[in-house]
Amino acid sequence: MPVVFVLIWSTGFIVARYGMPYAPPLHFLVLRYLLSMACFLPWIVLAKVPWPRSRAQWGHLAVTGVLMHAGYLGGVWAAVHAGMGAGLVALLVGLQPVLTALWLSWAGQAAQAGAGGSAACGVASAPASVSARQWLGLLLGFAGLLLVVSRKLGQGGEANALTLSLALLALLSITIGTLYQKRFVQACDVRTANMVQLAAAALVSLPLAALEPGSMHWNGQLLGAMAWSVLGLTVGGSSLLYLLIQRGAATAVTSLLYLVPPCTAFMAWLLFGEAITAQTIVGTLLTALGVALVVRAAPPQQGDK
Repeated sequence: MPVVFVLIWSTGFIVARYGMPYAPPLHFLVLRYLLSMACFLPWIVLAKVPWPRSRAQWGHLAVTGVLMHAGYLGGVWAAVHAGMGAGLVALLVGLQPVLTALWLSWAGQAAQAGAGGSAACGVASAPASVSARQWLGLLLGFAGLLLVVSRKLGQGGEANALTLSLALLALLSITIGTLYQKRFVQACDVRTANMVQLAAAALVSLPLAALEPGSMHWNGQLLGAMAWSVLGLTVGGSSLLYLLIQRGAATAVTSLLYLVPPCTAFMAWLLFGEAITAQTIVGTLLTALGVALVVRAAPPQQGDK
């Protein structure tokens, strides 16, 4: 499952390159959300899949939908549309595992100091702190990530106040959304969970899309980008991410995103002829080693299986 997730998630920036010239980002994403819901709904009805049982869970799923769909995807696609290269966006969003580890480490220490490791103040279980071996893995992964995409940093015009703000929005949204889902969202069927998340993302994005200039210019490239965005990235990739977060430690899951920029670089070489240098190969090896250290060293968390 993690290997398939990385391969699917890595295509997101490739799809953006194909479809972005022909559609405003929020127009594209709102239609993507609606079409994805149209795929999930008959599946849910025919399979008689149960919906979340409580209003609280509906609310938690809606929050994660706004963060992990509207915030993350909206920030990434808007940054690319505004001129930031896919490599630089990937680098900035690739900071997510570091932010996740920092939060888990701080929260674990705070929980132990304030509650003695108990379930006081409504905390179900104290977050596990990040081990020294995991920190080494995170640092190696980030170093490898820098090597893979560093050549993108020197290109002029990519980084400005607008594009950096949009990329930061995406980074914070996916990081907070992952931690929030791991903390508050109870296990439920991935199909109904996706429906609630997508509906919340569409409701938030639709008013913003109405204010966005431009229109969709349909052609073969845009149709292909939309089809893969719906079937591959949302129905496939987002569902896998939901399952991975539910079944694994948050630090280990988010560390998988370190592998996305190297995979994206390889796909860009196959599809667009972008060169892969020795620096890219070394960075990929460092990234793989870092992810292995984080995943294998992950301490068991209460409630994880």
